[in-house]
This record gives sequence, C-alpha cells and structure tokens, in this order.
Amino acid sequence: MEIADKILAGDRKAIAELITLVENNSPKAIKYLASIYPYTGKAWVIGITGPPGCGKSTLIAQLTKEYRKQGKKVGVIAIDPSSPFSGGAFLGDRVRMQEHSGDRDVFIRSMGSRGSLGGVARATSEVTKILDASGKDIVLVETLGVGQADVEIAKTALTVVVVTMPGTGDEIQAIKAGIIEIGDIFVVNKADLPGAEQVVANLEMMLAREGGWKPLVIKANALQNLGIPELVNAIQKHLEYLKESNQLAAKLKEKTRIEFMEIVKQNLTNYILEKVIAKHDFEEFVERILKRQIDPYSAAAKLIEKL
Repeated sequence: MEIADKILAGDRKAIAELITLVENNSPKAIKYLASIYPYTGKAWVIGITGPPGCGKSTLIAQLTKEYRKQGKKVGVIAIDPSSPFSGGAFLGDRVRMQEHSGDRDVFIRSMGSRGSLGGVARATSEVTKILDASGKDIVLVETLGVGQADVEIAKTALTVVVVTMPGTGDEIQAIKAGIIEIGDIFVVNKADLPGAEQVVANLEMMLAREGGWKPLVIKANALQNLGIPELVNAIQKHLEYLKESNQLAAKLKEKTRIEFMEIVKQNLTNYILEKVIAKHDFEEFVERILKRQIDPYSAAAKLIEKL
C-alpha cells in the first residue's frame, strides 16, 4: 500500500513519515501531497495564538478532550521555537498533551519553526492537509507564541483563537497590534487571577464593532478545565456564522489563492536556483557587484532576463 493510501486509512506511522518528508522538503512529498489533496477540505482548522506563558498548550489539551467527548478525531500541530532535534523547553509545554498520546484518534506533532516568521512553520499548511486527509475532524494549530508577529496563522486557520491572561501588566498591549485584527474568539485564561474581569471588559470595549462577526470573549481556566465547553460552543458559532453569511466560501477561496501563490513562488525560486545559480551566473554577478562593475539592481534585472 502506498503511503498516500495509508494516510487516507489513518495510519499514524504514514502520517508521521509524510510530515517528515514535507519538513525536509523532499521531492517525494509533492507526489504524496498531490495524491491526498482531493481528500482534503473537510477538517476545521483552528489557530491558537497568544503570548508565551498564557496557557495555550493546556488549553489545546482540554479542547482536544472536549472534542473527543463529541466523538471527533483531532490533530494537533504545535509550532516550537527550537530545533525539533534539540529537545528543550517544548517538552515542558507539551507534557500536558501527553494524556492523549495513547488515543488512536488524536495525532500530535511538534514542528520546529526553522526560522519562519509569523509564528508558524513553513510546512504548517501542508501538515494541516495531511491531518485533514487522514480523517481528522478538527486540526488545532498552536503558534510560536512570540506575540504580535503570529499573524500568519490567519492564512491557514478558519477560526483564530487569541489567548491572553491577567496579571502580566500589559495583557492587552501584548496582543494589541496585528493579533487583535485576526482574532475571531478571545480567551482570558487563568481567569481565577486578579484582574481577569478588567481584561475581559477591556477586550470587549476594544472589539466592539458594527456589523459582521463580533469576536467573542471567553473566560477560562484551562488547568481546571473551566470555560472549555463555552469555548467549543464559541468556535461552533463562528463556524455557523461563516457558513450562514456565505463568508466561508470567500475565505476558502482567499486561502486557496494565497497557498497557490506561495507554491508558485517556491517553484520559481527552485527554478532560479536550478537554472541560473547552479550555472554560476549568480556568483559571476556577485563578483561584478563586489568590484562595482555593476550595481545589484541592474544585476538582478539582467539575471532575470536570462531565465
């Protein structure tokens, strides 16, 4: 049985194998991704973002438990700031997800960001498709958590959940720029801490808007499993809103447009690397630029003319 067939059958080993091929940019990955693509488009992809230490991993563990109660199959992608080979801090963050490690209908994968900007790994979109094709109903993507740069998740997720917590002194500022615009639902986690009500009030005031989807604010304490059913209900409301308002079709088309453009850009880059740089034209231009025989702008234009 081909690896693609195994993935469609939900084979965990095959899922892990293809994710590794994708992360390593293996040419084999393209063939397998193409094979499973017709079977994608069924999972609801939910992005979970927010500042470090606000409890995203614990929240995801509890969300997974809640969705499993509903009989849904769940995939989790956790973007890690460090190399996936170095161990490091992510083990401490992910330990709360280990209670699901024996569940055949839950697949959890940590991915190194490998220098990608925007809080997600380069291969995140492809990995969501693999989990989607394997039959997962829900795919949860935890971003790097570096703060307002985590906006790339909006290109992958259909619902974005922004998590914050009271007591940091700058809980609103931490999520203010960039992130605030992409959030569909806001969770004030660790709501037993002093100041939670004020954070909720501040968020509701900031998020007040006329028409369209009004972002919901949920109080939660993920460690004590409080507020999780309310969060699942809020996600379901957002899903239903997108469908009833016909915004889902527009959102899916925009996602497809962005993904296709990224693939075209990658293929063009690969073509340039193969056809131009490999033939030493690139290095010749570098030498000429270094000697001030040509400026880098004219050199780039001439390089493109050679394609």
